[in-house]
Amino acid sequence: MKKILFFWKELGATFWFVPVLIISFSILLAICSVYLDSLITIPRDGWSRFFLVNSSDSARSILTTISSAMMGVAGTVFSITLVALTLASSQFGPRLIKNFMYVRLNQVVLGLYISTYLYCLLVLNSVTDSNVYTFIPSISILVAIIAAVVNIILLIIFIHQIAISIQADKVVSDISEFIYKQLETLFPEKMGEEIENEENVDAIAAVSGYQKQNFIKSPKSGYLQYVDSNALIEIITKHDALLELYCRPGEHLVEGAEIGLLFSNGKWGKNEFEKIFNQFLIGKTKTSQQDLEFSIQQMVEIAARALSPGVNDPYTAITCIDNLTSIMCYLAQAKFPSKYRFDEEGNLRIIADTLDFEGILDTAFNQIRQFSEESPAVIIRMMEALTTIHEFTSKESHKKAVIKHAEMVLSSGKQNIEEKNDIDDLTERAVKLLNK
Repeated sequence: MKKILFFWKELGATFWFVPVLIISFSILLAICSVYLDSLITIPRDGWSRFFLVNSSDSARSILTTISSAMMGVAGTVFSITLVALTLASSQFGPRLIKNFMYVRLNQVVLGLYISTYLYCLLVLNSVTDSNVYTFIPSISILVAIIAAVVNIILLIIFIHQIAISIQADKVVSDISEFIYKQLETLFPEKMGEEIENEENVDAIAAVSGYQKQNFIKSPKSGYLQYVDSNALIEIITKHDALLELYCRPGEHLVEGAEIGLLFSNGKWGKNEFEKIFNQFLIGKTKTSQQDLEFSIQQMVEIAARALSPGVNDPYTAITCIDNLTSIMCYLAQAKFPSKYRFDEEGNLRIIADTLDFEGILDTAFNQIRQFSEESPAVIIRMMEALTTIHEFTSKESHKKAVIKHAEMVLSSGKQNIEEKNDIDDLTERAVKLLNK
């Protein structure tokens, strides 16, 4: 079930899936509406004469006009979409393209224009005008007219959405919003159970209770995209074993490299190992479903590109720092999932490779610091950000991590900033943090 949900979400990032569904529906709608026209005879007088077509020539003319217009607009929509993707790729990085593909409105608009064109062709084929028999699908044509009106409104909404979606602040805001959703379930929170006090877990004693050890090796090279947590712990529990993982979603694996160590008492055959391998999805690209660092790296990439000599946009970089500050302040108070995962009976089954506060802080600020050597405003803002994060930290390990970054930012500023007043501003902010 978890794998199905994973693939379902990945289908949401394609440009073909939703349009294909809409096109399939339009074919079914055309068949049903024409069949309804064949069953119902509506008089062409009174109010109906303003909405229903009375002649076959008018029917053909309307359907031909709508289908031609929809196909032309569909080409325009494709062109606008490709231009937006090109701009997004060059300005924000190629890894951001997938975020634009997730936008449901873009997929729906593309599907509606093509499906309206196809609907009109199918209905047009049903129009009959002969000496023997005349058939004018008035209701079907009315549906086509309504669809054309809806598509015109959608075109305006689509252009507005595209114009907003390529703005740097909107892109950063969307990534930040997605990260907050990911923070609700950090890996491996959904993998089995955990205990309140991690310090009480005696992993060495748990491991010593097993007689055999087998290394789990990566079946192929690529990025670990997803781990089916529930299925994996069920397999380990069924065989009364313990699995120590050396990797987590987002890491690159090499075929044959050790990704875990299995402790057991019984004999494991090839089929049993295959079941474990099947719970790890390995692909050519990273995904953000279980990889919080990937989403943070997207924001860092925007900041790094903004600080490049060819772009030189410190304001976008500062926006990224502000959003990363909010995220790190939230994480400074959050409880990270324990790496020790238990079954329902309280037996230790999996020792996972988990994220920690310092690792995420490194991902968020290391590269921005390295790219901001020529931008005093960004360096000073980073020091202010670290000061804010420090105020939200309560654990001593978190405080040490923040202070370590503050010292690196101060050292980088002193080495690269030439203006004395800028150095004084940076030092003043550093003193507030380092003297706490």
